[in-house]
Amino acid sequence: MNGLSTVLIVVGLFLLGGIYSFVKQEMPKSLIALLSIGAAMCILAGVVRLEVWN
Repeated sequence: MNGLSTVLIVVGLFLLGGIYSFVKQEMPKSLIALLSIGAAMCILAGVVRLEVWN
């Protein structure tokens, strides 16, 4: 696992925590959707960049 994939996965998990927090605060659904798209993209990019797929 290289550094960039680790950072992307950690940022994605941080954004997942933000989604949980925003849902509990009853923030607008469009903001939660945007945040969840960003979290999914970060986690997916981190997983794709892992060096275990070679």
